[in-house]
Amino acid sequence: MTFEEFRQLAVSRRSIRDFSDDDVLLEDVRDIIDCARYAPSDTNSQTWEFIAVLNRDKIKAIEAFTWERLREIAASAEERGLAREAKLMVKSFGPYATAFGSAPALIVCLATPYTSKFRERIFDPLEFGSPDIWAEEGIKSSSLAVQNLMLAAHAKGLATCPMTGPVLLAESDLRDYLDIPESRQINMVVALGHPAVHPKAVARKEIDEILTVIQ
Repeated sequence: MTFEEFRQLAVSRRSIRDFSDDDVLLEDVRDIIDCARYAPSDTNSQTWEFIAVLNRDKIKAIEAFTWERLREIAASAEERGLAREAKLMVKSFGPYATAFGSAPALIVCLATPYTSKFRERIFDPLEFGSPDIWAEEGIKSSSLAVQNLMLAAHAKGLATCPMTGPVLLAESDLRDYLDIPESRQINMVVALGHPAVHPKAVARKEIDEILTVIQ
């Protein structure tokens, strides 16, 4: 692959929230997870696991309890005199956070406990770092794998959209529903399917806005 070919792959990827009725093949899921597992990770810790939900009824169930929790939060906010914010949460954030509902596949991306030779031999004996720091290390590496996953899906003509709505709003329900052990962090979910729309590119910051060169 040339650089220009990769640039085109990266530039043309979109976050899609509208999917066709076509199913996603298990073979395609396995292919994109195969690409995900070649992402870099801190000391090759490979702190990622994935749950592929290919059952539309189960995806709809996840959508339903995410909405339920969102409405509970909004109702509580309204009781505290935050009616405007509650309304915005339901009408604006709600559809955005649950747009995976029409997808034929949902990939739940997990972060496994971070372990490494440096932590075991150096950091833990020195009592360097905290549980929060090591949990963050797992999330960082898991997120690198998710980007591989999305680019691989795009290369196959599939569409994805990474979302944290079900995690922010209904993590406990999601954990119980999919029997996810407490030892695994839920990083995000990725809606996966065949695109029903082909949106234009959204504006991006210019390179000079995000790049500082030190020579």
